Amino acid sequence: MFTDRHILVTGAASGIGLATATHLAERGATRLVLVDCDAAALARIALPCTLDLLPGDVSDEAFWEGAASFLAGLNGAVINAGVAGAGPIADLPFAQWRRILSINLDGAFLTLRAALRAMADGGAIVATASAAGIKPEAGVAAYGASKAALIHLVKVAAKEAAARRIRVNAIAPAGVETPVWDAVPMFADRAAAIGRDAAFVELAALATPLGRYAKADEIAAQIAFLLSDAAALVTGACLVSDGGYTL
Repeated sequence: MFTDRHILVTGAASGIGLATATHLAERGATRLVLVDCDAAALARIALPCTLDLLPGDVSDEAFWEGAASFLAGLNGAVINAGVAGAGPIADLPFAQWRRILSINLDGAFLTLRAALRAMADGGAIVATASAAGIKPEAGVAAYGASKAALIHLVKVAAKEAAARRIRVNAIAPAGVETPVWDAVPMFADRAAAIGRDAAFVELAALATPLGRYAKADEIAAQIAFLLSDAAALVTGACLVSDGGYTL
């Protein structure tokens, strides 16, 4: 499916990013450029294709300038790096607001710009947004705002890139069983009390009509669909994969 494809994946050392990189490599991707701020975790990745492992901060413009030589001739990109955080607006430190927006939105913009500059005509880009960017919830102002803005950014990019036959889409999961939840105080408290797996089951039962959260591999498969030729007419879309959370 992805034979001879050269694809960038950010946030690649864990969660959705690692699952996506693995999915692409197992389906024929020739070369993957994997980016993550966790250099040690990145170095442990071994996949059946050529790997360029680039530790760095996606919100650092200089990082992308240095990465340009690895991106030339890209066929695809997965803009996945992100951080979570929670707290009511009145209590939210500005530094926390800026950190979340910097990585989730500035980082996404810089990744998108770098990919568009490097990409051959006819490529595809997928950004990991979130159901939090669609359905407002108390306590996730910074995260939700960053993902809502990302969905809009994707739509603008889809219009701008269409003349080059580059498709740009987003995917909006709700709960996914990944390490990003460990930074959410509510989840961390419940995981400490009843165990991580039980905390996921409890939260999903309350939040989603289907009664469960997604596995990272499921989201990876949906990202791969959006990158693939099977989605050749899909651009500017946001695939909501949330178990009914936003209904």
